[in-house]
Amino acid sequence: MTKQTSNNKQRSQSAASRQSVGSKQSGQNGANAQGVRAQDKQTTRRSAQRAAKQQKQQDLQLARRSRRITFFSFFGVGIVIIAAIVGVVIYNQNQPQTETIVNPSYPPVDNIYCDALEQTAYHIRAHVSIYINGTLSPIPQNTGIASDGSCYYWLHTHSSDGIIHIEAPQKQSNLALDDFLTIWHDRFANLNFPPEMLQTTGWKIWINGKLFSGVVTSPLQTEVPMNSHDIITLEYGSPNPKPDNASTYHFPVDLPK
Repeated sequence: MTKQTSNNKQRSQSAASRQSVGSKQSGQNGANAQGVRAQDKQTTRRSAQRAAKQQKQQDLQLARRSRRITFFSFFGVGIVIIAAIVGVVIYNQNQPQTETIVNPSYPPVDNIYCDALEQTAYHIRAHVSIYINGTLSPIPQNTGIASDGSCYYWLHTHSSDGIIHIEAPQKQSNLALDDFLTIWHDRFANLNFPPEMLQTTGWKIWINGKLFSGVVTSPLQTEVPMNSHDIITLEYGSPNPKPDNASTYHFPVDLPK
């Protein structure tokens, strides 16, 4: 073997070695590139999963918020509707009665109507005694009832026993003794209405044996409330008899409240 041939062989082996190393490096680089791409895909997949999870959480939060808003909206609307209904009921209760006038000869007095039938929805009774100069002045029977029986005021009598019947289509907190006396004066004065009732001084009023604490002028101008089974005594002039009370006057046992 010549020296040139030996050199050529060495060069060939060196080239083959370099080619092998290059191929090996190229393979490693390719493998590295594939690993990077796989890692990138995995990272991208995880990012997408996180994004999807975050989006799902946001959607759930929005759904919960929407349900809360809807609930409170309906709740608020319900409160408004209930408040409106209550307001209408209270308003209607405070409005004057607009019932039909049954008999034109007996129009409303102080917004108290004369109805075709006796009312039963609200029905109580009180007893009233009137003493003028020490003498009992009875309240006539049928005071507050039309002479032809066509209608009954919400405040009226059936006999001369002093019992006032208070009958209204609903509970009335403003029905008082002065209303009854005004009906007596305005529509039934021919039934022995005492002229002393118009005097603005000289009157004393007791309720259940206790002196009335309000300001007393004419009985027609003094609002004296009447509750179930109240015993009321009016006195004018002197002498002054003892006022009626539960021990001196008893409602008939067969007379309900």
